[in-house]
Amino acid sequence: MAEKSDRAKREEEILQFWKENKIFEKSLEKDAPKGEFVFYDGPPFATGMPHYGHILPGTIKDVIPRYKTMQGYRVPRRWGWDCHGLPIENLIEQELGLKSKKDIEKFGVSEFNKRAKDSVLRYEKEWKEIIPRTGRWVDMDNAYKTMDTSYTESVWWSFNVLYKKGLVYEGFKSMHLCPRCETTLSNFEVNLNYKDITDISVYVKFKLSDDPKTSLLIWTTTPWTLPGNVAVAVNGDATYVKVEKDSEFYILLKNQVEKVLKDGYKTLEEIKGLDLLGKSYLTPFDYYQKEGKIFGAEFVR
Repeated sequence: MAEKSDRAKREEEILQFWKENKIFEKSLEKDAPKGEFVFYDGPPFATGMPHYGHILPGTIKDVIPRYKTMQGYRVPRRWGWDCHGLPIENLIEQELGLKSKKDIEKFGVSEFNKRAKDSVLRYEKEWKEIIPRTGRWVDMDNAYKTMDTSYTESVWWSFNVLYKKGLVYEGFKSMHLCPRCETTLSNFEVNLNYKDITDISVYVKFKLSDDPKTSLLIWTTTPWTLPGNVAVAVNGDATYVKVEKDSEFYILLKNQVEKVLKDGYKTLEEIKGLDLLGKSYLTPFDYYQKEGKIFGAEFVR
């Protein structure tokens, strides 16, 4: 085994000095003429080992409380564990060989929850070794867990306070849904499985308000947004053309004509993208008929 460098030895000696003399604890006990500085720390999952994504923000989370302590504040720093969400559920599903929500129900929801609860802190020991090794001051012995009833009740209390102040309202929000586990997903969970794929798309005709016989021919990969469409993007620096095909008139990018229309079209005139900016068009659905506007965007090619 390679000999440790003097720098590594010195670092370990400092960490050991902090630990033996309870330097972090003493920093919390010292006079704080400016009162408390509240520090909120989003807790990590304990279902895996710490990685760069934990250590880098953890360093920032350590620097700020130290700085505020030096300014005369008391900054309690309590570690926490995030025990909720799909990561732990997916882990237990894999270990038990469960493929769907129906498999979980057949196995038994209560037993499934017990297995998840028992395994949620499986890497706690490793975290308690690694986080202090990064030089971070935080109370890991008195950690809270989001699965604790006291934590859940604190969330209920906070929600109740917001409700009594009239800050809570009922509304609707579009959510991602996992077809396999039949539950909603956060943006973070959706991005975990992000892939570049070739997807379907549609071409749509938008009739110009001042010339309904001529349509902007637009392309979109999100057709579900069309009922609420109020804007179209064109590249002001690009060249567009007005063409005739099958007795209909279209305006589209010159460099896309052959790709989109293939053949059988007749070019009538070239149009500067700049001249299209600010024009109005009719939205495609009669039940939501209104005018949209054309805006400039460099990403249109």
